[in-house]
Amino acid sequence: MTKGNSTKKSEAERIPFKKLFFIFIIGSVFGCLYETILTFFMYLFQDGSIVLVSRSGLLYGPFNPIYGVGAALMIYFLARKDYKWWQIIIFGGLIGGIFECLMGFGQEFFTGTSSWDYSGHFLNIGGKTSLYIMTIWGLICYVLVKLIYPLFNRIYNKIPAQTSDMLFWILLVFMIVNCVLSFSAVVRMNLRHHNVPTFTPYGTFLDSTYTDERIHQSYTNMTEL
Repeated sequence: MTKGNSTKKSEAERIPFKKLFFIFIIGSVFGCLYETILTFFMYLFQDGSIVLVSRSGLLYGPFNPIYGVGAALMIYFLARKDYKWWQIIIFGGLIGGIFECLMGFGQEFFTGTSSWDYSGHFLNIGGKTSLYIMTIWGLICYVLVKLIYPLFNRIYNKIPAQTSDMLFWILLVFMIVNCVLSFSAVVRMNLRHHNVPTFTPYGTFLDSTYTDERIHQSYTNMTEL
């Protein structure tokens, strides 16, 4: 093995958390845009209506974290070695499908809500994923690993470390606060609907700030169980 190939392999085998976090951000934004466009055409073909609604998974910003985490997992497990195309599609489909399934059941258990249902799909698992959806995940994974990630690497390597570090910390703090607020607001809504009173100032803040109307404005496809 030549020195160049050794260096290339070494770089491929280590993906720092900062880089994975940026992949998470990109995947989250892509997921939100993808779901929004998909919904637009679904309504258009269904009855000719023009409907443009956000499919964000968080209260603030165009982020769908399921796609973000899925993208980060796919890159971490499948971009570090030279897998064949069919392996990337199969493994990517499994990673995306399993994670989406876990997130779907977790959402139902912890928040008493649901945001998607694939019960009508062939070979579905509790309505949270299906063979069709996993195939889409696999194709997305192939595009991500073979096309998007190499392009991302070229751009990422040109950004000064100081700039990327500053952007990383700003986005990390923002996303942590955003995720905590988004999760706790939905949990509190579910408790509110079951007549569970708040016992903390934080709960009072959630009740007054994130009303049912405010939450459903952000989560347009969320239903309560």
